[in-house]
Amino acid sequence: MASARSERTILLLVAAVQFVNLLDVMMVMPLGPDLAAALGIPLSDLGLVGGSYTAAAALSGVAGAFFLDRFDRRSALAVAMLGLVVATAAGGLATGLSTLLAARVLAGAFGGPAAAISLSIVADVIPPERRGKAMGVVMGAYSFAAVFGVPAGLELARRGGFQVPFFAVAGLGVLVAGLATALLPSMRGHIGGAAAPGSALRELRALLGRPLVARSYLATTALMMASFLIIPNISAYVQNNLGYPRERLGLLYLAGGALSFVVMRTAGPLLDRLGAFRTSLSGAALLVAVLYAGFHAYVPGLPVLAVFVGFMTGTTICNISYSTLASKVPLPSERARFASMQSAVQHLASALAAFVSARMLRELPDGRLDGMGGVAALAIACALVFCPLLLWIERQVALDLAGRAGPALPARPAGSLSRPPRP
Repeated sequence: MASARSERTILLLVAAVQFVNLLDVMMVMPLGPDLAAALGIPLSDLGLVGGSYTAAAALSGVAGAFFLDRFDRRSALAVAMLGLVVATAAGGLATGLSTLLAARVLAGAFGGPAAAISLSIVADVIPPERRGKAMGVVMGAYSFAAVFGVPAGLELARRGGFQVPFFAVAGLGVLVAGLATALLPSMRGHIGGAAAPGSALRELRALLGRPLVARSYLATTALMMASFLIIPNISAYVQNNLGYPRERLGLLYLAGGALSFVVMRTAGPLLDRLGAFRTSLSGAALLVAVLYAGFHAYVPGLPVLAVFVGFMTGTTICNISYSTLASKVPLPSERARFASMQSAVQHLASALAAFVSARMLRELPDGRLDGMGGVAALAIACALVFCPLLLWIERQVALDLAGRAGPALPARPAGSLSRPPRP
């Protein structure tokens, strides 16, 4: 078991990797209207840009499930980060929709495995009873990306063009990848003996054949679709439908990210005490309320800031609750395989949601998006499906962990009594 100091170092490095990975994804969606104007992309097709990344990440996640558990975590992470850096820089060289989609596909091919490996490292190092707090630290990268990264990217794009944020993130990725490679310890404890021919496929089939794993991936699908039906279109929606000014868009991400950071720091310890289901209920309730009042049937006078912050907070609580619970589903020897498939499911669901929203939406002559009410209704349905699935998974995980731990006390040999038998 790693010492407390080495645990903190590993968590900070993993959080830095997640920051770059998430920033690469998160900055593209707020830049959507800028990309549309510079590259001649219809606003209603912006979901394709986000969907191309997530579809590629899904395919790479499936591929990674066959081999990631057979490599040192540090080496695998270094390769994934190198590919992500190159692909992000390529995004800044895009000249139209086709070249931008190609760059995002390449980024997804490496970004998906990078996320899976990062979460596997946390599960390897941190014991289950403290994993909620650890996941809160790592997933705090989401808030940092929203608080610092996205507003900075929006400002860089406003001043220097959409290319500048891509190059800046690529440069940051080089730095983080170098630090992670230099400071992370070698992690090979999960590697077993030499693999027999066809064993990877048998192991993957065995993993997917477990009902708990299947329901876990179903919950992943519901949660990702609830979020990504909205996320690729939220920047265009608040600007063109709700009249929010472009020059103040960074403030939305700053406020939403700051509150999400507080939520992360609070939700992690609560998860360790209350469990995933009870913690996530508050997030799901907030998410459904915001989806209805802010997107399905917009309440006149409702501040755009409240809509945006409420959406980010609700999704943050649900995400950290589910990620912590899902980390307890696989056995140690199958964590990267499980996480890689989970990443594939996450990205496939996100891509499906992005593509569906692109088909449901239509750009009106005045620039507004028509059809957000229907998109929000579908997102609400997905959020409502997520909650009972999470309850079932939490109960089954508790039973499985108790079974792995075995009986609390060893069975007493026959005839050994703590006191003499009664006459």
